[in-house]
Formats: sequence, structure tokens, C-alpha cells
Amino acid sequence: MPSHEYEIQVLKKGFPEAEICVYEYTDEKRSEFLDKISDATALLTAFIKIDKDVLDHARNLQVISINATGYDNVDLVEATKHSVGVCPVGEYCTDDVAEHTIALMLALNKNLKSYTYDIEKNNQWKYDTPQAPVRIGNQTLGIFGLGKIGKRVAKLAQGLGMTVIATDPLVTKETAAQLGIQMVEPGDIFEGADVISNHMNLGSSNIEYFTEKEFNKMKRTPIFLNLGRGLSINEQDLADALDRKLVRAAGLDVLKDETAKLKNHILANRDNVIITPHAAFYSSQSMTEMQRISCENIVHFLSGNKEKVFKLVNEV
Repeated sequence: MPSHEYEIQVLKKGFPEAEICVYEYTDEKRSEFLDKISDATALLTAFIKIDKDVLDHARNLQVISINATGYDNVDLVEATKHSVGVCPVGEYCTDDVAEHTIALMLALNKNLKSYTYDIEKNNQWKYDTPQAPVRIGNQTLGIFGLGKIGKRVAKLAQGLGMTVIATDPLVTKETAAQLGIQMVEPGDIFEGADVISNHMNLGSSNIEYFTEKEFNKMKRTPIFLNLGRGLSINEQDLADALDRKLVRAAGLDVLKDETAKLKNHILANRDNVIITPHAAFYSSQSMTEMQRISCENIVHFLSGNKEKVFKLVNEV
């Protein structure tokens, strides 16, 4: 966070006498971090890996509040064994991520990165260097993961005239039909979508879900978007698919490594790839909501009002 003043304000409102420690974590300082949390009652973080070692050191810990929607950085089994509640934010940036998805799609479809390269790097003023784009309203969008964000992306895409198909084991065809979305099998998206957008939650079943095998099935040379989790994609296979023109462009808000070495990255410095630094969530409204909800989760949990916690993902 640029500033933690608002978070401190929310926490102090619930617990005026609380001692609040703001700690800048790095993996190199993990042993120091373990000492810092030895007496902590609550931990607020977005990405720190919380495993058995951490939980064994944090003997007084009661709750971990995640200021993000994902919580795969926490070992839920160990947290439950240690009677530590895990509370992600759950909902604060649906509109923002959906807008970012559409922005990437439109920018890539209209070859904006290619034109920028030509003008700024090659000093070339030429409209027909890239392949002529197809009007977005004539294209089909295939969505993996039809949760809140996926549904919002679908609605925005439909507003642009796109046909939307989707796959999600938790969404019925009847529910999707009410939204004007056709539920299909993954293979139908690979074969029939002009744009493919990933919004799946990450679990053991979809780590490296998109590999050479899946890219080889993409019959319409789609734009590929990942606004879900970086670990859903085999990055080398995506790079190869771009090189082989199985995928015409890619928009990525996440990479496999959140602290990736970007210099000479296999997906960087391409005129048909846009990478943003996990920024899709970012707006003035979402930042305020994220900080408020994540801190209120701590206050409600420690006050014994678990029913008021926005989202508690384990039983403690």
C-alpha cells in the first residue's frame, strides 16, 4: 500500500489500544518475520506464504486477513489445525478487473502495441503493418471461469456486440442462458473463440491448465487473456504458441512469478503482448474497499462476530 493510514484508522476504531506493526516483508528477511509475528494476534497480508512453519511460530495468531480475493498463499489445512481463521476480501474489484480485461482485448485487437512500437521505436507511420483487425462485434469471446468477474466481462463484451460462450463446472446452463451466455465444454472454446479470457480461481486441478496441448487446439488464432492467476499458464508454451502464430496476441495481468525478472522475460518485448503488473484491480474505489473490508474482517473476527466477516474460508 502507498499508505497504511486508513487501515490503521479502521483497526484502531475497533481496537483503540491495539499495537499495530507495519512490516515490509521480503523472503530474505523471513527469519526476522517469524520473530515479528511470534506474539501477533492477527496478520494482514496479500502474498506472504503462510505455511506450517509460520503458524508454529505465531503461537497467539487467531486470524489471517488477506487483502486480496485469492488465498492460495495460505495452507488452509495447517491454519485450521492451528485454529486460525483465514479471511480473504472476497469482493472489491469486480468492475475494475472486468474493465481491464476489456481494455486489453480492445487494445490488442486494434494492434495498439504494434502501432506504438512502429511509431516510437521504428519512427514508422504506417497503418497496414499489422494484419487488419476484425470488428470486435463480429467475434466470439470464450470465458474460463464464470464467477462474478467472468459474468461482468461477459456483460461488457455483449455490450460491444460479441457472442459469449463460457465454461465453469459450478454454473448451470440455465443460469448462463438468463445472462445470454452459452455454456460449453473447454474444447468448444478452444475451437470456436476469437478471444479467450481466463478468470478461473487457482486450485490443484488447474495449475498450468493452459499448455502446448491447449494452445494447439485453438483453431481461430485467438487473443489470449489471463486475468486469473499466473500459475494457470505454462509461460514457455504460450511464448511458443505466439511464435507459431497459434495465438495472435496475449494480454497478461499476472505472471507465474509475482516478482519476475522482467529483463529478457520470454513474454516481454513483443509487439503483440501487453503485460501489466497485476494492476487490474487498481482504482481509487477498489483500494479503499480492499483496505476497509480486510481490516473490518480482523475486527469482526476478534470481536467474536464471525457472521459479519465478509468471507471466512475455513472452519475454526
